[in-house]
Amino acid sequence: MKNATIDKLAWVLVYAGMFVAGLGIWTLEHHLAVGWTLVLVGGAMIAVAAFLIWVRSRRTG
Repeated sequence: MKNATIDKLAWVLVYAGMFVAGLGIWTLEHHLAVGWTLVLVGGAMIAVAAFLIWVRSRRTG
């Protein structure tokens, strides 16, 4: 995978994860289980993005 592709994927995951987590926080007052599921999925997306940013920082070129 090219470095540019990793960069794009990481930032898409960061912003999508923040959106999903925010949607989950908003949903918490309406439906607790769905809200927590969205918060956890969004957090996982952000964690994967952070890992990809770390991987990208260790690569050369």
